[in-house]
Amino acid sequence: MDVLSRFRVEFYESLYARADVLFELTDAVLCTDGPVKTLVELSLAHEMRRGHGALYAALDKGWCEPARMRRALADLPLPRVTDGRIALAVDVSNWLRPDANTSPDRLFCHVHGRRADRSCDQLIPGWPYSFVAALESGRTSWCALLDAIRLGPAGDATTVTATQLREVVTRIITAGHWHDGDPDMLIVMDAGYDSAYLSHALADLPVVLVGRLRSDRVMLRDAGPARSGPRGGRPRKHGGVLTFAKPESWHAPEVTTVTDTTRYGKAEAMAWDRMHPRLTHRGPWLEHAAEELPLLHGTLIRLAVERLPGEAAPKPVWLWCSATDAAPPTVDLWWRTFLRRFDIEHTFRMIKQTLGWTAPRVRHPATADLWTWLIIAAHTQLRLARPLTEDLRRPWERPVKTERLSPARVRRGFRNLHRKAARPAAAPKPGKPGPGRPPGSRNQHKARIQDVGKTVKRAETIKEHQQQRG
Repeated sequence: MDVLSRFRVEFYESLYARADVLFELTDAVLCTDGPVKTLVELSLAHEMRRGHGALYAALDKGWCEPARMRRALADLPLPRVTDGRIALAVDVSNWLRPDANTSPDRLFCHVHGRRADRSCDQLIPGWPYSFVAALESGRTSWCALLDAIRLGPAGDATTVTATQLREVVTRIITAGHWHDGDPDMLIVMDAGYDSAYLSHALADLPVVLVGRLRSDRVMLRDAGPARSGPRGGRPRKHGGVLTFAKPESWHAPEVTTVTDTTRYGKAEAMAWDRMHPRLTHRGPWLEHAAEELPLLHGTLIRLAVERLPGEAAPKPVWLWCSATDAAPPTVDLWWRTFLRRFDIEHTFRMIKQTLGWTAPRVRHPATADLWTWLIIAAHTQLRLARPLTEDLRRPWERPVKTERLSPARVRRGFRNLHRKAARPAAAPKPGKPGPGRPPGSRNQHKARIQDVGKTVKRAETIKEHQQQRG
């Protein structure tokens, strides 16, 4: 209870404008019955002592200091994986706003369809947010949200992610969760990220990156001995090619492990040491136009499982880790930690469907950022209240242990903890509502229609990049 109360006080002090209303609004999200569908219904909660007018005015004029919130989240106890190290996951979740023609800074967000052939995938306008979360071991729907950044039209997603991960790792070290001699932190990510560039950008930090690769990729071996002959020649930079889709191009793996799992049956992992990707002067590597691109050695892992829920013939998963010379236990740790990355998907579903992260139809991106931080604070309080909450289960639900409670079941009992936790918000002062817009008058300041998509064209060649810089 002390940790929960301290975080509530720190969260309140991070609200630099309209703090009382925003704090009570977050309590209303946590204590209201059922999922949050609209903002105005939160004003009817007992914990929200202000009216709906103050609620909307606070979201419009309020301010939550992101730097202080990030420090408060990093200072909290962090979950760890099996061997006691810190594991971080980075992923993007979209706040879709297809009908908000007057909302600026929207991008085309990729939305997956329900069909396996991806023919139902769509690009829908919205605000993409990059989240970083700390994972825990075992099958669970919990993770600790540490940071969130909205990706803007003028930014590059890869460089923004590199900066975000660097700041998160630095805050974790500053908070004392990692010391010299501790095992390196693990950062897991899906195939949409350039894991090679991120490993190069974060090479000076105590981290190991594990990223999924598409099944149509290739990897390169180290070059053999230098050319011999009368002319000699420049030493080769790359060796043979390992094509994922062609087993005849594979050489014998250095590590092979077979593990019996309760959910996937037998899991076979084959690891090839010192494999590197072929880099080209595109995307974030354009900054290296004047120098030779580096060779990024890592471990290539092919994970094949016996069965998957809902799939008759599961396809193998290809992973690339930025570390080398791995022993069999280390290879198992890497792919097991990568599977824990899917826990953040449960968190996205929780904050969207239950806490109502994407329920408000706000216009301005700054309002969306403020509401996002309120939802992160609410989810963090649920995580801290996890060992303190009683299981208020429905008659048709099975009883579970306290450590196995889901976030939705913890939220049911948060109202009882709310009475014992710190409540720094002041009581509301009596006041009268404003006159509002005169009856019959029209809005004379109509909002401008905003474009969707990137506003800065990325250079496709080195020559174009040098011209833009010059």
